[in-house]
Amino acid sequence: MENPALCDAPFKVLTLTDLPENRIITVQSVSKKYSDNPFSGVKSASFGIDKGKIIAIVGESGSGKSTLLKLMYGLITPEEGAVFFKAEEIRGPEKKLIPGHDSMKMVTQDFSLNTYAKVYDNIASMLPNTNLKYKAEKTEEMLELLRIQHLAQKRVSDLSGGEQQRVAIAKAIVTEPEVLLMDEPFSQVDTVLKSHLRADIRRLSRELGITIIIVSHDPVDGLSLADELIVMKRGEVIEQGEPHKLYNSPNNLYTARLLSDCNVITAETASALGIEEDGIIAVYSQDIEVSLPEDGTGDYDVANVFYKGFHDELLLQKGNLQLRALNFRTGTIQEGERVSVSVKKYHRFEE
Repeated sequence: MENPALCDAPFKVLTLTDLPENRIITVQSVSKKYSDNPFSGVKSASFGIDKGKIIAIVGESGSGKSTLLKLMYGLITPEEGAVFFKAEEIRGPEKKLIPGHDSMKMVTQDFSLNTYAKVYDNIASMLPNTNLKYKAEKTEEMLELLRIQHLAQKRVSDLSGGEQQRVAIAKAIVTEPEVLLMDEPFSQVDTVLKSHLRADIRRLSRELGITIIIVSHDPVDGLSLADELIVMKRGEVIEQGEPHKLYNSPNNLYTARLLSDCNVITAETASALGIEEDGIIAVYSQDIEVSLPEDGTGDYDVANVFYKGFHDELLLQKGNLQLRALNFRTGTIQEGERVSVSVKKYHRFEE
């Protein structure tokens, strides 16, 4: 609902020539700073999001991910720039009595559920009583869609974190928003259930045609779920693209480290690996080939071996150089042995 006192306030409209046909959200040179921390907030962010996509905003803690999500929803107002839903500027809390865009819904980390009410009632409460038959049918549809029919008559306070997350999503999408924003949706979900929830979120996007924007501190969520990643560093959007492209061909060292936790070495040290390049070199652990010479002439000591199920993670040491490598033939290399190392692929970045 707009504030009548502000309904005549000027706002921007994008012309159709500015807007790609499938574009649903456009962020133009948006900034929002916090005086207590010069590196927080968002700085001159510009990007577009197409309808029906799953977008993951990733970055280190404090990089501005949640602030950007709130700017897109209209919970806070940018100091510079503007955010558009389709062709119309999204109005912030100064211009709306009830902040948040009417065509979007947001699921926060606290879920915003009535913990003492039943699951069914939490979902149904979002719909008016003008058509009780439709209200009941729609609520049942959401219970089935999120696979929580068996929880319908349980109180939210009796549910696990993962179950509450599903209820929160059902409550958010029962009114059929065009965009669903999710702030750390997997933070209270254990590893086993996380994969199931990722699959269900992807299914919801495909079946309902809904655009889903996720903020996550775990890059794996973005790599395995999203159609596109938006990478943030100290409030700035430094890269945007498909997960496999950003992983395999990152333009920034920050992106490579964020998505892969790679080995980072200087050009001087890299020469010991047969890499003659200037700048900073990043080598993914799976791109280091480790062999165990029968005559024991290897030049790297195996300092540690960590069993990871389908592979071992090796910590290798040569003087001051440490490398992490993966051995997919588990148990074949032991601590204290000497191995030879070769690099199959690497990424070079300017210092």
